[in-house]
Amino acid sequence: MSGININYVTKETLDQMMNELSILKTKGRAEIARAIAEAREKGDLKENAEYDAAKEAQGIHEARIATLENAISASRIVSTDSIDTSKVSILCKVTITNVANKKTVTYQIVSETEADLKAGKISVTSPIGRGLLGKKVGDVADVQAPNGHIKFKIDHITA
Repeated sequence: MSGININYVTKETLDQMMNELSILKTKGRAEIARAIAEAREKGDLKENAEYDAAKEAQGIHEARIATLENAISASRIVSTDSIDTSKVSILCKVTITNVANKKTVTYQIVSETEADLKAGKISVTSPIGRGLLGKKVGDVADVQAPNGHIKFKIDHITA
């Protein structure tokens, strides 16, 4: 297990990944097989661009299946009921204030697969996510961001 990174997700996210995998393995594979068969019927495979494109699409499709299978096998469900709000951890919501400009923002710390900045969800592996992990209310996190160091004061932590 040393090479596998655990992927903490909500049950809903795991269900979404499993549903996508099921569709890719059934309907998706059938569509690609049909495209390859149609291209094969058009003659010489050496100079058949449709056949080459269909085979390339098949490779991309199979790579997505493998990626999903790996993500699912490394996933562990985390429930918001079990979140320790004494410190910043995955799935908690944390309100932070940028010490330099006094701007306050609230983020939920989530897995990479669930990250969505527009929805206020940042990845546990992002620079800010990593910098906030384990901090308590009142602590100041010194985050190494792409544009330099940023200090965030932890204002509030909720489930």
